[in-house]
Amino acid sequence: MLKVMKNALAVKEIRQKIFFTLCVLIVFRLGTFITVPGINHAAIASATSSNLVSLLNTFSGGGLTNYSIFAMGVSPYITAQIVIQLLQMDIVPRFVEWSKQGEVGRRKLNQATRYLTIVLAFVQSVGITAGLDSLSSLGLVKNPSTETYVVLGIILTAGTMLTTWLGDMITERGIGNGVSMLIMAGIVSRIPGGIKQIFNEQIVQADKGDLWGGILFIVILFVAIFAIVTFVTYVQQANYKIPIQYTRRVAGATDSSYLPLKVNVAGVIPVIFASSFIATPQTVLLAFQSSQGDATWYKVLSQVFNMQTTYGAILYTVLIVLFTFFYAFVQVNPEKLSENLQKQGSYIPSVWPGKATEKYVSKLLMRLSTVGSLFLGFVALIPLLASSMFGLDESIGLGGTSLLIVVGVALETIRQLEGMMMKRKYVGFIR
Repeated sequence: MLKVMKNALAVKEIRQKIFFTLCVLIVFRLGTFITVPGINHAAIASATSSNLVSLLNTFSGGGLTNYSIFAMGVSPYITAQIVIQLLQMDIVPRFVEWSKQGEVGRRKLNQATRYLTIVLAFVQSVGITAGLDSLSSLGLVKNPSTETYVVLGIILTAGTMLTTWLGDMITERGIGNGVSMLIMAGIVSRIPGGIKQIFNEQIVQADKGDLWGGILFIVILFVAIFAIVTFVTYVQQANYKIPIQYTRRVAGATDSSYLPLKVNVAGVIPVIFASSFIATPQTVLLAFQSSQGDATWYKVLSQVFNMQTTYGAILYTVLIVLFTFFYAFVQVNPEKLSENLQKQGSYIPSVWPGKATEKYVSKLLMRLSTVGSLFLGFVALIPLLASSMFGLDESIGLGGTSLLIVVGVALETIRQLEGMMMKRKYVGFIR
């Protein structure tokens, strides 16, 4: 990875993209410290101590802890993407038609995603502001009223749209997927604080008799993190090679190659989707906590949409599995893949072109997605179970999700850098 970065920095065009990405990330980090007006600063710490904050902070880079203009992060945008992609599955005919129109259709779908993001961001902003205000003993909002909540909702919604725009700028002019880069930057920025917190709890604040136990805990924790990172990297890099043969019309001979499919085709997107999907109902429920906190329906839903509970962990794992299968077929469309192979005059040995190839690829994707979903669910669930069983900090429980996102995004970014350098090499050779 260091060698790739060194070679990339030597190329002016790629170096400019990297610096542009870093500048955007700095702007994003600065925005997480700009507190929303009308908020009681003394009440922020007590209001943002709930389990929901730990999850939303993953998507806002700690912006919710400061109750900044970027407090909602990209969570509403991710949720909107999920909804729009689901509606393309023969649910809304217009969206299905747009999905088949190439670049023009993609722009229309992106515009619909933006509109839905505004609605979701406003609802989540008002809901979480009202909910956290009821949780705070000092009162999070200085002058709570309908007008105040609406104004705060508009400000936080604007912050979400600005964050989304920053992500788009990274995607177009920088390195990597913009939204994923923002999420990774937020997670990485919280690592030093997390290490300091663990050190204080296990070493500084420990009794003399528990000092060695704290040191042992830290050693085990870092060994576990190293093992998970190694395991995630290995699985994310693994791929299955589909043999492909190309027919040469001139000589009548055939030339063979292969089509690589990653074992985890969907990458870390299912983890991001599942986390965002869990966070949205939690945000809405938070608004009803003061008035419906003792109601049975509220208690049941609070248990279901809380990743620290057994029901919540199960739902989280199921969502990861479902989104893995769903996004795998979004990433690799068997029908389009079959058509492209036919257009290129190529085929899979022992498989008939057309429908037979489509069925073969679909069956293979199902098998690969089974392995990928079990892998993602295992890595995301184990830290949650450890946190629940041993009473560890909630941020450690979300560590599996954070590790998956950081490692996955880092690998994709390095892969993109390698592709850009390879492309430049071939272009230079042709010239």
